[in-house]
Amino acid sequence: MSACLRFFLGHGNPMNALADNAFTQAWAAIGRSLSRPKAILAVSAHWYIPEVAVTAMDRPRTIHDFGGFPKELFAYRYPAPGDVGLAKRVKLLLAPLPVREDSEWGLDHGTWSVLCHVYPGADVPVVQLSIDGNQPPQFHYDLGKKLAPLREDGVLVIGSGNIVHNLQTYAWGRNVPEPYDWAMRFETKARELLLAGDHQPLIDYEKLGRDAMMSAPTPEHYLPLLYVIAMQGDGDKISFPVEGIEGGSISMLSVQVG
Repeated sequence: MSACLRFFLGHGNPMNALADNAFTQAWAAIGRSLSRPKAILAVSAHWYIPEVAVTAMDRPRTIHDFGGFPKELFAYRYPAPGDVGLAKRVKLLLAPLPVREDSEWGLDHGTWSVLCHVYPGADVPVVQLSIDGNQPPQFHYDLGKKLAPLREDGVLVIGSGNIVHNLQTYAWGRNVPEPYDWAMRFETKARELLLAGDHQPLIDYEKLGRDAMMSAPTPEHYLPLLYVIAMQGDGDKISFPVEGIEGGSISMLSVQVG
C-alpha cells in the first residue's frame, strides 16, 4: 500500500457531526480524495490524561464526552472497528516508553465528529492514542517522530484539535462575529511557520507571546498538531484544506502533511 498522508483537523463544535456546512463538506472531500487506508491512528484533544495509552479493543464505543447538546447528538453512533494489531504496533514504536493498552475508552468526539464525514461508512479501523497531560510539548513532538513509520504501513494519522481554541471568548448562540485580532494573528503566525517547515517555534508556542496564550490557554487542543507535523519528511508539502474561524475564537484550520 502506498504511503499515507497525515492531517491535523480542526474539529470545533461537536454539532459539526450532524451539520452540513463548509467545514463538514471539506472533510468529506478529504475522504473522497484519499486511497482507503489500512487503519487510522487518531490523536484527539479529548483524551487528555496523565499517561500514554492506546485503545486496544475490537469494537470501540462512541463516547459522548460533552453536555448541553441536543439528544440527536447523544444518539449518534460511529461504529468503526478497532485494530488491536495497530495498538501493539504503536506500543512497539514508542518503546521503551510505557504505553498502556486500554480497553475502556473508545472513540471520543474529537475523533468521530470528523471521521463521520471523512469516512461516513465507519468501515476503516480506528485506534486512539492519548495525550499525556503531564508532559511538555517537546515530548509530544518526539512521540510523533517515533510514529512516523506508520505512514509506510498504510496507516492514516489524524490529529484532532484546534490551533486556536478559547472557549472563554467563544460567541455561544450569538451572531457569527468577526474573528478576534489575536486569533487571526496567531493562526497567521502558525501558518507561516508551518509553510517554512520551522517546527521549533511551534513546539515552543508558549514563547510566542500573548496571542499564543489567548489562542491556546490550555494545551490539549493544540498538542495534536505537534504529532502530525513531527511526521513531515523531506519533500513533504504543507497545505490547508479547511479554513475558517468559528465563534470568533475557534480556528477550524486543517493542516495536510504530504
